[in-house]
Amino acid sequence: MGSRERRREERRKRKRRSAERTAVPPAGKPGPNGEPQPDESFQERMSRRSAERNEAAREKLEPLAQGERPGAVTVAAIVAAVLAIVLSASAALAAAGVEVGDREAPRALPIAAFAAALWLMAWGLWKARYWAVLGFQMLLVLVLLASGLGLVQVETVLQALGTLALLAGSGVLFYFMIRAMARIQMPERPGSAGDLSGER
Repeated sequence: MGSRERRREERRKRKRRSAERTAVPPAGKPGPNGEPQPDESFQERMSRRSAERNEAAREKLEPLAQGERPGAVTVAAIVAAVLAIVLSASAALAAAGVEVGDREAPRALPIAAFAAALWLMAWGLWKARYWAVLGFQMLLVLVLLASGLGLVQVETVLQALGTLALLAGSGVLFYFMIRAMARIQMPERPGSAGDLSGER
């Protein structure tokens, strides 16, 4: 059975399980049409609706095929690699004692450590690893916060446009990486334990 057929079969199984859970509701839970029962509290109703929305969102996702990498993760890997190259060059200049303008040469060790972390993150993103996507999203959050605070301190129109572009680009990439991270995290990925068990 091919990977696409296995994914379709897994989706059908999840839909059947979801239908079975909603077909016969337990006492005190919503009826067949979704109306809340009298003893269902507001918190229980909101939790149920949130769970239903999450289940519906998961049903629309398709697991990654073997070797597949979402487009947003590919973009993130390229961005991380470019940043790593820039920081590696900066670390080399700092180690050589090169000064930029009137400023004192920065310390090379912290820059080199950050560059190494970015190289590792770029490799993990290229391999579509969950930890790398999560780490890059944390980096994007820091960029979003710094860009938002930077808008308060801009002095020229050019600085404002650059900060807005950075803010918009980071926000768009963060948004698309959320869906990519959900697909990477799906347990039915080809090659996973559940998938291997189905082949036996």
